[in-house]
Amino acid sequence: MHVRSDETGVDPAGGAQSVRVGIVGASGYSGEELVRLLLGHPLARLSVVTSRQYAGRTVAAVFPRFAGAPRARELVFSDPAVEGLARDCEVVFLALPHGVAAEFAAPLLEAGCRVIDLSADFRLRSAEVYREFYQHDHPAPGLLEDAVYGLPEVYREAIVKARLVASPGCYPTSILLPLIPLLRAGLVRPTGIIANSLSGVSGAGRKAEIPLLFVECNESLRPYGVPKHRHLSEIEQELSRAAGEAVTLQFTPHLVPVNRGILTTLYVDPVRTPADVTDGEALLEAVAKACDAAYGASPFVRVLGGSGLPDTKNVVGTNCLEFAWRLDPRTRRLLVMSAEDNLVKGASGQAVQSLNLMCGFPETAGLV
Repeated sequence: MHVRSDETGVDPAGGAQSVRVGIVGASGYSGEELVRLLLGHPLARLSVVTSRQYAGRTVAAVFPRFAGAPRARELVFSDPAVEGLARDCEVVFLALPHGVAAEFAAPLLEAGCRVIDLSADFRLRSAEVYREFYQHDHPAPGLLEDAVYGLPEVYREAIVKARLVASPGCYPTSILLPLIPLLRAGLVRPTGIIANSLSGVSGAGRKAEIPLLFVECNESLRPYGVPKHRHLSEIEQELSRAAGEAVTLQFTPHLVPVNRGILTTLYVDPVRTPADVTDGEALLEAVAKACDAAYGASPFVRVLGGSGLPDTKNVVGTNCLEFAWRLDPRTRRLLVMSAEDNLVKGASGQAVQSLNLMCGFPETAGLV
């Protein structure tokens, strides 16, 4: 992409040109995580952060943990204004609720910015499906065709050229990355898939609601969004693309009393049901081969296979997703399990990964 060569577009650490970026909605959990990652990014200069709530205050004052970064002491939150963002940024992250993000995406694109949207506004290809799951008309249906689903390990080449990236949801990332290689290889059936996911409370966003208060969440486990969580729409869309036919998924999310992290367990039927040990070993070898082909060169996917089991403590604070699988000889089902940080690989880290691809930076820049 073209990077402006004015003074603010130069990386002071190394002289290489950097890209100027902005964050709209920088005070939520995903926005805060974007601030953290971009303050430390070697090739991105955080130029604009917006928050109506904190307008006029510095980043360091709102987030004291960033006070050691000189840029955090200089950068002041502002009210969101398309004109200022377009003037001062080449790439803008939208960390806003669905329905609101599209109001900024359209004029920013028209002004020449590239946009990475962390909301659900551009993840779906169908405005009708969006209306079904989000209960209102899509605010910018004309942009759906232009948006690229921001799963870098699957759509890397398209993201490189994209003007508008729709960064996936946290639950979908934990489900799609393990399943897509298996469906593409024809190893598992696209029917009867069950997904159970456990998520930390930060996945609900930074908001004061009774179900999210400490006393309500602590020492408590509960399902929610049953039987039709909003993320089902993008999960089924992307699994259907991988399978080449419509996929309907049974998905149950659960809230667990941890700050962050997602653990997902998937139950799938092999296309060829193993009848004996030999068949089972052949299936596991084929699964390992498909996953290695898909992610062997991917810096942020750890394929554990049969050597371990995923654990949120190994991925929290990182942009890594790890997953493993086991064959149950009694039910002859394949169990696939994954773990990720919902705020990093499930949101802001994955968005920065897309930024790196869009700008021609090393994919790992600012993320390791």
